[in-house]
Amino acid sequence: PRFARRIVYAVRFKWLAWRLRYDYDAVFVHMNEEYVVLGSLLWRLFRKNIVFWRNHKIGSWRTRLAVLASGEVCHTSPEAFVAFSAKAVRMPLGIDTDMFMPPASPAPVGTILFLGRLDPVKQPDIFLQALAVLESRGVSFRAEICGSPTDPQAVYAQKYAALAAPLVSKGMLTLSLGMPHAETPTLYQSHAVYVNLTPSGSFDKTIGEAMASGCAVVAVNDVLRGVVPEEFIAGGSVASVADALEKALALGKEERAVLGKKAREYILQEHSLSLLVGRLQTVLGDTSMKRHDL
Repeated sequence: PRFARRIVYAVRFKWLAWRLRYDYDAVFVHMNEEYVVLGSLLWRLFRKNIVFWRNHKIGSWRTRLAVLASGEVCHTSPEAFVAFSAKAVRMPLGIDTDMFMPPASPAPVGTILFLGRLDPVKQPDIFLQALAVLESRGVSFRAEICGSPTDPQAVYAQKYAALAAPLVSKGMLTLSLGMPHAETPTLYQSHAVYVNLTPSGSFDKTIGEAMASGCAVVAVNDVLRGVVPEEFIAGGSVASVADALEKALALGKEERAVLGKKAREYILQEHSLSLLVGRLQTVLGDTSMKRHDL
């Protein structure tokens, strides 16, 4: 039974936390609040500093309990659920700027990339409808969607496929399966515009990777205000996404080069991997037992 498997998993987890207690000085938990809730009492007993990383906009009582049990709570988006806490520490995205770099020559004009999990939260259906609007306006483009739905049999996946079919048949859209992260740099480099329609509340690393690669970014995330041109931040409707895409596609060669350089400089200064490593070392470095308000 599922419940019995969970009990076995929890017991094994606590046993490992106990058995390995002399092999670690601090605990870093990424996104999974359940681990903090499960292990916090043992870790407090061992005087281990708990650092919890969570970046979702929506939380629960488990999230609040994990925040209370942690010494510090890391996030990248100012709208993350955990940002309310006095323990919250805003962190860089951690973009490997040696891996994600601009191409030697500019990406072809009119190329658009949508990269990510094809689930409702990513809104690929809005993107597809926006592409259809661009087609009706006579805007020239070649788009690629790279990713797969979590459940290919879901109703949403079928809706997505139906929306994509007309554009694919006309040669305006290419559908590619998800690929290993190590292969994505060339994907960014071969497209002029990157689109991310995840709503405000999180800060997808793909946005930072695209910016480091010199792409013009179209998004609906308010965290990018003041970072990318205002006209590239869509309101979330199909029409507003189409408008933002049309403006991004209209960029001249020199404009695109200036924008790409500015975007990369922002990532280098604010969200590089080396900057993240330094911040994490600082946060994890204090291995003394911190005050917990459980």
